[in-house]
Order: sequence, then structure tokens, then C-alpha cells
Amino acid sequence: MARIVRHEKNSPYEIAEGTELPVYICACGLSKNKPFCDGSHKKTRDENPADVYVYDDIGRARIKTEY
Repeated sequence: MARIVRHEKNSPYEIAEGTELPVYICACGLSKNKPFCDGSHKKTRDENPADVYVYDDIGRARIKTEY
């Protein structure tokens, strides 16, 4: 079953404590290296926070929501 997950953040979470270098955890849901950030959140910088988007290998599309 397909589902849409709305993420509230379009930048990674930094985990600095207990590591030699900071570790960044994906918060946008687009990383190909989950749970780690791969920089994919940069695609979301110009999103309208009120809209919902779907991403694929080609790009993104805004989804019209009725709920």
C-alpha cells in the first residue's frame, strides 16, 4: 500500500555528541543512504510549506490534497 509521509523538516539532524565527527541523520526522507543524510534535502529548499510533494528520479510534483 502506498502512503504519503509529510516531513516537517528539510534539513538533517546533527548528532555531535559521542562521535569523532558530526553525524547527520536524514529528516527529509529523500536520502538514498538512510538513515544518514546524503544532501538530497537541497532539492526541497524552495518548497511551499503548505503544499505536499512527491519525488522520483526525474523530479517532483505537487500533490493536490483534499483532506
